[in-house]
Amino acid sequence: MSVHDEEVLGKAYDSVLMRRLLRYLLPYRSLVAIALVAIIAGAALQLAQPYLVKVAIDRHIQPGNLAGLDRIALAFLAILFASFSLEFLQTWMLQTTGQRIMFDMRLQIYRHLQELDVQFYDRNPVGRLMTRVTTDVDVLNDLFTAGVVSIFGDVFMLAGIMIVLVVMDWRLALVAFSVLPLIAVVTQWFRRNARESYRVVRTLIARINAFLQEHITGMSTVQLFRQERRILGQFNDINRRHRDANVDSIFYYAVFYPAIEIIGALAAALIIWFGGGWTIRGTLTLGSLVAFLQYSQRFFRPISDMSEKFNVLQAAMASSERIFKLLDTPVKIGAGQPLEPRHTVGPGPPPSLKLWRTAVASGEGGQARPERPSTGSIAFEDVSFAYNGTDYVLRNVSFEVAPGERVGIVGATGAGKSTLINLLLRFYDTTSGRILVDGADVRQIDLQQLRDKFSLVLQDVHLFSGTIASNIRLGTAAITDEQVRAAARAVHADRFIGELPQGYEHPVAERGATLSVGQKQLLSFARALAFDPEILVLDEATSSVDTETELTIRDALKVLMAGRTTLAIAHRLSTIQDMDKILVMHHGELREAGTHQELLAWRGIYYKLYQLQFKDQELLSR
Repeated sequence: MSVHDEEVLGKAYDSVLMRRLLRYLLPYRSLVAIALVAIIAGAALQLAQPYLVKVAIDRHIQPGNLAGLDRIALAFLAILFASFSLEFLQTWMLQTTGQRIMFDMRLQIYRHLQELDVQFYDRNPVGRLMTRVTTDVDVLNDLFTAGVVSIFGDVFMLAGIMIVLVVMDWRLALVAFSVLPLIAVVTQWFRRNARESYRVVRTLIARINAFLQEHITGMSTVQLFRQERRILGQFNDINRRHRDANVDSIFYYAVFYPAIEIIGALAAALIIWFGGGWTIRGTLTLGSLVAFLQYSQRFFRPISDMSEKFNVLQAAMASSERIFKLLDTPVKIGAGQPLEPRHTVGPGPPPSLKLWRTAVASGEGGQARPERPSTGSIAFEDVSFAYNGTDYVLRNVSFEVAPGERVGIVGATGAGKSTLINLLLRFYDTTSGRILVDGADVRQIDLQQLRDKFSLVLQDVHLFSGTIASNIRLGTAAITDEQVRAAARAVHADRFIGELPQGYEHPVAERGATLSVGQKQLLSFARALAFDPEILVLDEATSSVDTETELTIRDALKVLMAGRTTLAIAHRLSTIQDMDKILVMHHGELREAGTHQELLAWRGIYYKLYQLQFKDQELLSR
């Protein structure tokens, strides 16, 4: 198990982090101000209750003067009702504020995650990122609802009680304060051990999240290779350690709170012992003694609450440090600067969209190859790329693709085929050289505008939970139901969709688990066609399907490629033989380029690949 960021815990209080956190309160400062006023007013009312008891005993009960006692009782009831109202108000305001801040923060984190480059996700496990968005944000909610504001009430309560006690009788106040050193020792012990316990718990919950995400996603592999017992043992170890860490933290809480209660009882005993003697000797009133006992009970409650808030603060500092570290991760693939392409078109939809709509409307199904459009050109100019800056996977690659041209890319595994696509779509940026689309450097084109030009069809199709129709349009309201059906019909996906119980509204499980590989592939073609890109990119789009399904997909590809620039990475050479041009990659270099017949005539790398596949097919046919 790799070391997680959670294992490094920062300061108990960091002023820089706190200032950044308090910025999230600014949009809701009016709600926080109301809550703060309610908290302070509630604390003041709490101070008034024991004093009313003192007045009732000294002025009415002990002398036997009942006149005015009813007014004190009514005042006491009014204070209780007002305290309830203020407690409700501050709880409602703080909890509402906390939920709104959690909403804002999660939205900010997820928006930032969407902007980060693919290389960031290569380095960071999904489970860790999920912990940032869920658990860490929940911890900050505790800070805003039970820490940063409500601590003012505890401080005000403690200060008020100390002032009242000293004013009432400084001698008995010193008796009550004599137990404070014990409070300090117990609190320091609790803070130190609870901090360490919290660190371990947070580390292990992050490991549990990462472990579950990795192994639930790969459950089919675990089951295929019969690794259930071993994986269960690993999870049992992490889960057991997480349980033990929580049990340890329970021990510290189980000791701390009873210890505070015992110290509070000791203070009460000292007050009764000394105060009782002074009351008998007439140097202290009975009402003052009773009030001292009630104030002492209220005095130790904020101390224990503040110790708990210290843990909330510690947790919030650790969580905010991790969250801000994520938010401060620079966006390496910037939005770019929109530039006018060299080849401009008139107003209205691009030529490919006009031609496709005409073909569908005339019932041709897009089979006829329309004339080439004027946009969709691609140029790689001396492009090199290394994932870690040293080990190059592409070296000095240069080629051009004309608008509407169909280009196949072949090569052995690791030759750099998929890297070409990743650079073209700016999932990564080139180490050197440049890539042009319609005459403009992709690094200077607005990222959204750049990717609007493309549709990418991968070997491993990613479907989302929802319906067939929602997976084709992907939430784009501009794509109508009729366009969804026309796209599915054009690539022959309507054949299997029509057999589903609910047709286009048929539910799709996560990652399309209930659909076959061929069905998912046809849906990806329908999705690409519905978005009608200028440039189509196919990455091993037919390598995982059977021969019968491949024939259907090939027919769908003819519709999909009609009237648009196409780059197709292929493992099966049979799928790209009729391309206008074929690029042959070898060890990160472009070694050959030409048509199928030209490359065979040269008897180079492509010829060897073709011969190997031909022999493999002969062996399979036998």
